[in-house]
Amino acid sequence: MASSEEDGGAASEEKENNNKKRGKGTVATAWLAFYNIAMTAGWLVLAMAMMRFYMQKGTHKGLYRSIARTLKFFQTFALIEVGHCAIGLIRTSVIVTGVQVSSRIFMVWFVTNSIRQIQNEESVVLFLVVWTLTEITRYSYYTFNLLHHLPYFIKWARYTLFIILYPLGVAGELLTIYSALPFVRRSGMYSMRLPNKYNVSFDYYYCLVVIMLSYIPLFPQLFFHMLRQRRRVLHGEVIVEKDD
Repeated sequence: MASSEEDGGAASEEKENNNKKRGKGTVATAWLAFYNIAMTAGWLVLAMAMMRFYMQKGTHKGLYRSIARTLKFFQTFALIEVGHCAIGLIRTSVIVTGVQVSSRIFMVWFVTNSIRQIQNEESVVLFLVVWTLTEITRYSYYTFNLLHHLPYFIKWARYTLFIILYPLGVAGELLTIYSALPFVRRSGMYSMRLPNKYNVSFDYYYCLVVIMLSYIPLFPQLFFHMLRQRRRVLHGEVIVEKDD
């Protein structure tokens, strides 16, 4: 009798644990669906705002300032994705996600937003358009995937458009940082010169140069990673990677 009661108790406990896991899974899925729908909507709003501005003004000058607040909000909000990786809600590297999100936030807050003289550069419009198309596609893919109703076109777009958009986005970002260099050098912004009470020297100009150089090793790695993902998802190839 004691053994039967223990077995029954163990079965009951296992069932309760399974129900808890199922409940957590449902909550996590609901949150991720809400998050991705919200981000899709946010980037759609940005896309419509950019199109409306250009149709009304007939020029890209002033475009950044007209969408800056919305852009900063949704791009900064993407930091939540690093938390998703950290707590295991999504199976993606925390480091890779952190680098991608933080580089975008850096471009928005510490380059384009901080240096007003470059906000009307064509390169800014280039990376804004690329980011918008990329994010609408990416968040739409995640949303439909979570809802288990993923249209093939969305999947194809997610793993095909990057072939053109990714290099264009990188070009836009690099050209924007390059345009910022003369203004940073003249103004000395964000730099610290010796002597000072912290006894620390920092030159933002050279920091930007180093960031530009970092694209050389990072871009090929991320681009070819996406190509491998494309072959796996669209063509069913079995690809073994250390970090998927």
